[in-house]
Parts: sequence; structure tokens; C-alpha cells
Amino acid sequence: MSKVLDTLSVVKTAKFWRELVIMTLGMMICAAAVYYFLVPSKLIIGTISGLSIVLANIFTGGQGISIWIMAINAVLLILAWLLIGHEFGAKTVYTAMILGPLTDVWDAILPWQRIANENLTTGSPSVMGDPWLDLCCFVLLLSASQALMFSINASTGGLDILAKIVNKYLHFDIGASVSIAGAVICCTAFFINDFRMVVIGLIGTWINGLVVDYFTATLNNRKRVCIVSKDYDRIRRYIIDDLKRGCTLYEVIGGYSNEKSIELEVLLTKDEFSKLLAYLKDNEISAFTTAGNVSEVYGLWTKHSKKKALKSEAESR
Repeated sequence: MSKVLDTLSVVKTAKFWRELVIMTLGMMICAAAVYYFLVPSKLIIGTISGLSIVLANIFTGGQGISIWIMAINAVLLILAWLLIGHEFGAKTVYTAMILGPLTDVWDAILPWQRIANENLTTGSPSVMGDPWLDLCCFVLLLSASQALMFSINASTGGLDILAKIVNKYLHFDIGASVSIAGAVICCTAFFINDFRMVVIGLIGTWINGLVVDYFTATLNNRKRVCIVSKDYDRIRRYIIDDLKRGCTLYEVIGGYSNEKSIELEVLLTKDEFSKLLAYLKDNEISAFTTAGNVSEVYGLWTKHSKKKALKSEAESR
């Protein structure tokens, strides 16, 4: 009962409804990737959509793929709700359940038959005319959609649920988790495809994991900035008062000069880092600055901390 109440509390928040638009757009992209690049060529990538295509071809003559997607996702949603958490589960209920219907929406808007070319090598229909091109287009679209979902603690459903479970309990990277779960599904393609197509699917699943990691790292990228300057307090005030970020001060000793200095360290977004550099330049502040990329940040620093600081400042006025 408590899990039900927790799930309902998430759905009632304004944050959930703001992210609903992101989830819908992400699922439209995912559905297009499945409908236009998997369904025509019967290319089986390690996804629940791929498994649904296999089952539909075995049991229902290739029809009702959207129904198979919804049925499998329904089972996996129960696992997500029980094993991952109420927020992830609540969002995934929506995303997983609309994936099947959205493939039917794309079918109504622009059936793949209108744009598919006959693949001369395999004799199977293909939107791009070649299974490798279908693979590339599908992986790029799906990986972008998955990374977008993971960034708001949601998923595209299906394989993402299995990947999230593997990630949480076995502590593999999301990309590796996608690859492991997907490789098993790829092997089911032997029921409907030849060896060549199965190998293409396995390669696509591996590439999908790599691309998901790339997109996820890009979306979560932050800058760790280290500054050594005599005007460190002036810089500190700018970071706290204008950028609304915290920072850390260290006492350091120069290896060449043997002089004691203060080093300031801060985590910033790319836009905030650009503003900081402009501030140093405009105010002619002498500073030794280094910066490196950080792909994951945990703890007190969140993407919402600046909004909270700005809100508190507005309320105080």
C-alpha cells in the first residue's frame, strides 16, 4: 500500500507533469526508430521491441507487434515498480504503455511501405535499402531517446527496465547493462532470421550500449574548475552570489615559487563556466585556471540547486 501511495505522490507533483512533455517526445522518437528501422527489415536489436517482432512473426504472422510490446512491458513494469523505485516505475508506466500505440500512430501518419526500398542483398524490405544503414539510424535514435529518459530518471520501457535493474544491483554502467540484457534478446532472432542478420543485431546491441553511454555523459557533463588567484575571495563571491554555486577552498604551495596560495574548486555547467571565464577577463583578474569534464555528480550538487537558490533569494526580497 505504501508503494501505491508513493507512486501517486510522484504523479501529483508539478515536476512529473513538466517532464511528461519530455517523455512524450522521447517516446515518439523511440517509436519512430522501431517502426521505420526494425519492423520492415525484421532486424532484431536487443530490445523488447525486437523480441516483440520475433514473437509476432512466430505466433501471429507478423501482426500485432504493438500488442506484444504492451504485454511484455506490462510484466517488466511490475519488476520496475518493485525493484527500482516508485518514481522510475511511475514514469515508466507511461512511457512503456504508449510505445506500442505510438508505433500505430506512425503507421497512420506515414506507413513504412511508402518509403521502403527492396534490399537486393537479403530480399527483405528496408526503409534505408540496407540493413547496416537501418541499424545505424535505429541505434542513433534509440540511444538519444534512452539517454534523455535516463537523465530524468525514466526509461523507454522494456530493455531499459532490465538494464536499470542490472545497473542498480550489479553496478554495471548503463551502457554495459543495455548490452548484457540486449545480447540475450538478440539470440531469439535465430527463430526468424539467418545468421548474418543475427550478427548485425548483436553488433547493433553492442553499439547501442556505447552510444547510450556517450549521450548520457554528454547530457550530464559538468566542468570541474580549479583556480589559483590572489583575488580568490572576489572570485568566490561571484560564484556564490552570481552563479549561485558552492565552492571549496584549498591551501596549496607552489612547487616552483614555494609560495602559499589558495586554490578554489567548483563544479559548473558549460554555460556557467563560460560566464566565469568572461568575468575573469572583463575584470582583468589574474588567475591560473584549469578545467576538466565530469560526467557524473552525486550528493548535494544537483541541477535543481541553482533554481532553489534563486527561489530563496526572490522570496527574501
